[in-house]
Amino acid sequence: MQTNMRAEPGQLSGDTYSGRRAYLHASAMRVRGFTLVELLFFLVVVAIGLGGLLKVFNDAVLNSVDPVLRVKAVEKTQALLDEILSRKFAENTPTGGYPPCTSCTAIAADSGYDDVGDYNGYSDNSDTGITISVAVVNAGSEIGVTNTDARRITVTTLMSDGSKVVLSAYKLNY
Repeated sequence: MQTNMRAEPGQLSGDTYSGRRAYLHASAMRVRGFTLVELLFFLVVVAIGLGGLLKVFNDAVLNSVDPVLRVKAVEKTQALLDEILSRKFAENTPTGGYPPCTSCTAIAADSGYDDVGDYNGYSDNSDTGITISVAVVNAGSEIGVTNTDARRITVTTLMSDGSKVVLSAYKLNY
C-alpha cells in the first residue's frame, strides 16, 4: 500500500494538526497590520507637521504683498520727483534755465505747475493706500551756495501700513 508523502507547506511532521497550525501562524505573521497606538501616533506627527507647514505658508502669503506695494510707492515717488525736477527753478526763470534769474520769486504755489515752487504743499491720495506729499524749501546754505539759489524738494509717500518713502533732491538756479 502506498502512503501519501505529500506534506502541506510548513508541516514538519506527520501530524496534520500541528503542521496546519504552523502554516497558519506563518501566514498571520506576514499579514500583520498596525496597532491603534501606532496609527494615533502617526496621525499626531502628521498633524503637527502640517500645522507648522501651514503656518509658514500663511506668513509667506501675508507678507508677499508688502514688497509689491513698496515698489509701487517708490516708483510713484520717483516719478513725481522727476516731474518736479524737470520744471523751471522759479516763475520768472527763462526757458532752459540760462541765464539764471536774478530776481527769483519766492516759493509760492500756483495752479500752473510750471516751476518747482508750484509743487510746495502738493498732496495726492488718489491711489488707495498711498498718500503723496511734497515740500519745497530754500536750501542753498545746505550745499554751500546762497540760500535762495537752491531749493530742496522732498517727496514723501505714506503707505497704509504706516511706512514711508522719502526722496529729496536739490534744484539749483543755474
